[in-house]
Amino acid sequence: MKKFLKILLYIIIFVVVIFAGLILTAIFTDYKPEEKVIISEKINTVNLPDTLEFDIVDWNIGYCGLDASMDFFYDGGTHVRPDIQNVIDNLNAVKSFLKSQSDIEFYLIQEVDKESKRSYKINQYDSLKTSFPDYYTSFGKNYDVFFVPTPPSQPYGKVVSGLMTLSKFEAKNITRFQFPGNYDFPKGLFMLDRCFLVNRFNIENGKELLIINTHNSAYDDGSLKAGQMEYLKKFLQDEYQKGNYILVGGDWNQSPFAVDTTFADFKYDTEDFSRIANNYLPEDWKWIFSNATPTNRRVKTPYDKKTTLTTVIDFFLISPNIESISIENINLEFKNSDHQPVKASFKLKK
Repeated sequence: MKKFLKILLYIIIFVVVIFAGLILTAIFTDYKPEEKVIISEKINTVNLPDTLEFDIVDWNIGYCGLDASMDFFYDGGTHVRPDIQNVIDNLNAVKSFLKSQSDIEFYLIQEVDKESKRSYKINQYDSLKTSFPDYYTSFGKNYDVFFVPTPPSQPYGKVVSGLMTLSKFEAKNITRFQFPGNYDFPKGLFMLDRCFLVNRFNIENGKELLIINTHNSAYDDGSLKAGQMEYLKKFLQDEYQKGNYILVGGDWNQSPFAVDTTFADFKYDTEDFSRIANNYLPEDWKWIFSNATPTNRRVKTPYDKKTTLTTVIDFFLISPNIESISIENINLEFKNSDHQPVKASFKLKK
């Protein structure tokens, strides 16, 4: 019995030492960006016309690891990552789809990995950048953890990921803004540091066009998203008071207030997704979304059109001096990501 207790004590001490070492390493390597980080600044950039019309595609590509065959442990599934060939095939399919879209001025992409175990350390940012040599690219890191220990049976491991914006025009300034708030200690050490990425462009009338790429919190009780939305609102109001044109797009992880709760051929998700308040901004600001096709699916099980819950959490917000021309949620049957791309057209009001 004494020998057994001694062995048990050694095991307990070993586990405690490993856990303490993990926490200490996470503390010392914790990614703590400043609230405002300038990615790049340019002096001489082309002035865009104040009658500019532009097309934009928004897509959370799910690090090319959440295709239709996947369930995911965070959503109640069992899998952590797919086979490496799935990731490669999904990335190739994403690039092929994006390149098939003609005359797109801006791409807003979320969950683009640079060096992550979940995507076999494939640098998806470099791969996408190389595929679009005629575009200016920028990256806003929102996930940098040396080792995510969950699930214990198959740890998530290292993650480096973020937002990617591609633009036909060179931005005068690109800045990463840190959203406030995070999970409590120690969970917050292993979670994302949410942000939005702002590309600024000169307009010939002396104002600026702001193209904003955002990815708001998921898997929280709503308090983190609430703080993020308040922070974003103040930023938007301050910029609009300067006369600037503003478009925000991305994965909001919440639905517009007026989204329909029925889809013609899909099962709508009413379980957890919150809605943005109807009075979030004055009514001349517009939420631009489509009710025709869902943009996101639950990843509790592999995708099944008849049973998988779906919703709309990928869309745009525009300031009153921008006009919406069209929007389309493109149905790819969630083949390569748990999100579907959204394509829209806009025009600056002269």
